[in-house]
Amino acid sequence: MNWLSNLCVVTALWAFDSTPAQGQLAGHGGPVRAIAISSDGNSALSGGFDTSAIRWSLKTESAEQVLRFHSDAVNAVAFLKDGRMATAGADALIAIWTPGREQPDQVFEGHHAPIVSLAVSPDGTKLATASWDHTVGVWSLIGGASQILKGHAQNVNGVAFTADGRSLVSVGYDRELRIWPMVAATPDVALLPSPLNAVAVAPDGEIITGGGDGKVRFLTSSGHETGEILAGSTPIVALAMSTDGTLIAATEIGGGVSVIDRKARSIVQSLATQGAPVWAVAFLPDAATLLTGGADGRIRRWNAQTGDPVGSSPQAAQSDPLAAYAGDRGAEVFRACVACHTLSAEEPQRAGPTLDGLYGRRIASLPGYRFSDALTKMDIVWTPETVARLFELGPNTYTPGTKMPEQRIGSVEDRKALTDFLGRATLGRR
Repeated sequence: MNWLSNLCVVTALWAFDSTPAQGQLAGHGGPVRAIAISSDGNSALSGGFDTSAIRWSLKTESAEQVLRFHSDAVNAVAFLKDGRMATAGADALIAIWTPGREQPDQVFEGHHAPIVSLAVSPDGTKLATASWDHTVGVWSLIGGASQILKGHAQNVNGVAFTADGRSLVSVGYDRELRIWPMVAATPDVALLPSPLNAVAVAPDGEIITGGGDGKVRFLTSSGHETGEILAGSTPIVALAMSTDGTLIAATEIGGGVSVIDRKARSIVQSLATQGAPVWAVAFLPDAATLLTGGADGRIRRWNAQTGDPVGSSPQAAQSDPLAAYAGDRGAEVFRACVACHTLSAEEPQRAGPTLDGLYGRRIASLPGYRFSDALTKMDIVWTPETVARLFELGPNTYTPGTKMPEQRIGSVEDRKALTDFLGRATLGRR
């Protein structure tokens, strides 16, 4: 269930839905993977598949700072107790930021695969990470020793501290929920019926998980199941809890967002999303407002009590960048690429490098974009023939080590239409 590797392809299917947008914050050049809210409710922090994180003003609905450091998708973000921020991503790095500074204050290394979840301890001294290297990291924010906790047999997808900070809860694809004491001791382990993608802990100690079977499960602080609710027909990929612990928001890969009354174990609202995957969700401190982020790169605001979208920002309107090429077969083939690539260097950066001036450029030579080491060692110059070969064989075969999702174009005619289109659309832009 490696959904991240197919994210660009999934996004492309939804990037230009004709349904009127109710977007609030538009700035990422690809799917929004994570959202966090500051304790005062004035700021949001988002992480995207475009390798950036953005700090937003929720009062003005504008970006205050774009954080660029990671070389791959930013999968997890958090506000720290001292006002700083944490970002973590598919490059297995954790960066600590001070607002306004262009570079991280500190970078933690130790994981060997994508990091997909962050949690801050109640006292603000520790940061926990969940990684696809099957481990949990606990990082000291005050100069103490860090730990790597081993025990999961598969990808770890979620972490959350208990309210008293004495334990850390982790969940993974191995169906295990582990409760790790923060002092040296053996963790309690609960085996659940489904792979687990997300976890949250209520103020009273109750543990909530979201699984691959679309169910939200409730457990005691010691890991014993007390109930479940079917919240979606596709895997639950993110959970959020209101600050007072009364409501849970569960998002699914199929696009559904359910607001659940925790005590009643019932769905009180289902948000009217556009059906695209929703990867991120967070409550504002008022416990009545939600932010969601998903495959179309927009962050939306919702009334959690009524299920209605809240307002609409002028930034929400997003035109089709291929509108000028209506009826062009090559443009239609390229539409599957537009979620990750732009045709012009003037457009905001997306997950992949711009294709501006593509033909005649050596692979992995575009200034300002961080390519994988494997690509920088290749001797390929992009031409209509090499681009056609890329999509005939597939990126993993033609350019092994690429971060590009695997996709092929089987039709010779479609490959020719695409390469001709790229020649026209990027001609003379170098």
